[in-house]
Amino acid sequence: FDWIWKSLSFLGLYKKKASIVFLGLDNAGKSTLLAMLKNGTAQQVAPTQQPTSQTLEIGTIKFKTFDLGGHEVARKVWEEYTASANAIVFLIDIADRSRFDESYQSLLSITSQKQFKDFPVLILANKIDLPSAVSVDDVVQALRLNDQLTGKDASKLPNGVRPLEVFPCSVINKEGYADGFKWLSNYV
Repeated sequence: FDWIWKSLSFLGLYKKKASIVFLGLDNAGKSTLLAMLKNGTAQQVAPTQQPTSQTLEIGTIKFKTFDLGGHEVARKVWEEYTASANAIVFLIDIADRSRFDESYQSLLSITSQKQFKDFPVLILANKIDLPSAVSVDDVVQALRLNDQLTGKDASKLPNGVRPLEVFPCSVINKEGYADGFKWLSNYV
């Protein structure tokens, strides 16, 4: 576990106490990212058929993770799982345009709820390594986030402004998500 602690230190998450919920549609890369964080290797993971939860405790960091599958019924329980979290990491497959509206609706179902209005939200635009991947600007537009992004400089935000940012990444190639976690560490 020493390498994990070093990785979290590199990501800016050492000496932090946070419960982070990982959400996103099926095939967005949640399970693969969690395997990467746990084992340091990119493993191809079978699609999630039933809701699963896992808690990773490393040092003072507590990652509460939920992989809930992509169908609408499963997403209805996201609120229950998110209630005890301090932050949300939402993964989107940016190589699958056909599911952008579904991703938008799913993200909105959580972020529009009053009890989660101040939660920091890190959106990982995953699969930038694929030829069909769209630009981050296209993702921002598809998720209707143009006026909600708070910037990657992690500056102090006025009260009532939710930290929210999109970071492109390739979980398989170990690219980009570290920047996102560094950003998130400023708000948890």
